[in-house]
Amino acid sequence: MPANLTPQYREAEDRYREAKTTEEKIACLEDMLAIIPKHKGTDHLQGDIKARIAKLKRLEEIKPGGSARSAQYNVEHEGGGQVALIGPPNSGKSKLLSMISKAQPEIGDYPFTTHKPFPGMMPYEDIKFQIVDMPPITEEFVEPWMPAVARNADAVLFVVDMSDDSVLDQVDEVIRTMEKFRTRLWGWDRLAPPDETGLLVTKKTILVANKMDLPDSAGNLDVVNEFNGERFPVAQVSCVTGVGLEDMKAQVFRMLDVVRVYTKVPGKPADMNAPYVLTRGSTLHDLADMIHKDFAQKLKFARIWGHGKREGVMVGKEQVLDDKDIIELHA
Repeated sequence: MPANLTPQYREAEDRYREAKTTEEKIACLEDMLAIIPKHKGTDHLQGDIKARIAKLKRLEEIKPGGSARSAQYNVEHEGGGQVALIGPPNSGKSKLLSMISKAQPEIGDYPFTTHKPFPGMMPYEDIKFQIVDMPPITEEFVEPWMPAVARNADAVLFVVDMSDDSVLDQVDEVIRTMEKFRTRLWGWDRLAPPDETGLLVTKKTILVANKMDLPDSAGNLDVVNEFNGERFPVAQVSCVTGVGLEDMKAQVFRMLDVVRVYTKVPGKPADMNAPYVLTRGSTLHDLADMIHKDFAQKLKFARIWGHGKREGVMVGKEQVLDDKDIIELHA
């Protein structure tokens, strides 16, 4: 399958070749990994980029005077997808993470309580997504690794305190600051305008309007929607009452655009407790490859059950999978 690399990827590749320092090379490689089209034709190239990033980070760790921070703060993906939590100080990101997962980040009524990435697993129906809390973002304070974590995540939850009368300024400040680091936040359900610079990595985003239980929040949300309503979909939540959190989880599921696939052994019922999670558009071959590469090579055919399909019909390796399909694999 051809790679079909985009002009933006080629430009990031050129910047990598021109980079002088290890930190610059790592940043360029992380941009390339975020931009590269995700399909079978780029699997080998994605693996090569990841290997080069890992090698450079190891070199940075052992270099005299070098910092291990970038390697320490590289968060490996887990679950059905990885979502970065970003926002201004005191927006309630850590409280949100504690409400939607079993993670127990430090929570305080003062800015910058969070000082490193803190992951937790958010359950949604029968799968889990990894949510990564990060330090707050301001124009005066952005750790170099923070935009990289956001770029490498599958999507972003942009959390703001709607009870704060300066919330519109805070939204604009975070947007500007992230774009200085070549990261554009844009609604997952709408088309982003063309990037004339060719340098930006656009991340699928939901604006999480937190603290909607407080008196001034509704009016402030109207103001934010007036100026940013075309840019972001909004999830209205309260981490005190819990209102809106389940709807936000459902929107995260739609944003990540994944499908759940259940497998069964011939003659036995399907295992409905632990689905495989794949990107929408994945095929039967992709599922077999996820189970084991040798299995993908030995796969002869499969039978499929699912909404709108004939029960148990035989399908080939190129069959595109839908959410909640049941697959019986024959090797």
